[in-house]
Amino acid sequence: MSADRKRDKTSAAQLDGPGRATYPKTAGPGRPKDLAKRAAILEAAKGMFTQYGFGGASMDQIAAEAGVSKLTVYSHFGDKETLFAAAVRAYCEQQLPSTLFQSEPGLPLRERLLAIAEAFYAMISKPEAIAGHRILCTPQLADSTLPKMFWEAGPQRVQDEFAALLRRRIAIGELDVPDVARASAQFFTLLKGEPHAQMVFGCCGAFAADEVRAHLVASVDLFLRAYGTRGRAGRPD
Repeated sequence: MSADRKRDKTSAAQLDGPGRATYPKTAGPGRPKDLAKRAAILEAAKGMFTQYGFGGASMDQIAAEAGVSKLTVYSHFGDKETLFAAAVRAYCEQQLPSTLFQSEPGLPLRERLLAIAEAFYAMISKPEAIAGHRILCTPQLADSTLPKMFWEAGPQRVQDEFAALLRRRIAIGELDVPDVARASAQFFTLLKGEPHAQMVFGCCGAFAADEVRAHLVASVDLFLRAYGTRGRAGRPD
């Protein structure tokens, strides 16, 4: 038995806890795949893509890093492009979970926007996020389907959930937004601003915490001046 297959069986045997070691059958139509292996593959993929880029990271490397066979990687994700998009989605959902956009009674609008702004900026300024952005800007990927897959897996999901939050605030009279989709895109573009561009270009390292806070506060306040309804920006969802 190969080392990869041994690792696969070992990790599978640990899923049901002490005294209940079981081994899953081969996944067939409708059968859920091993979620622990999937998570390990995604974590390995994030590391490999960050370190080696999309072209430099191989499915063999990712499989070895995850402790599974290459066949298992392909069984879960089909191809490297799909795996890259899934890694982007997993990263975004981990750093900017859907709970940030859900209704939260008692939290004023400005505070809500600042919380989202801080989580978003923390996500996009991490080294792995900067590396991923640079990967997508390489000439080799310009004519591929990867940028579109990335957009749908990451930024589009975030903008759609934020747009839903805006619609709730519009419904209670806190915001006046003629084009919700456009306003959602504008909000995150404001948050990126010059600091993100400088980090992507390699002009500087991470900004000081007080500089980041000042940038995010100014961006949120500018957004509220454009779309806020006077005197009602403190009402909760």
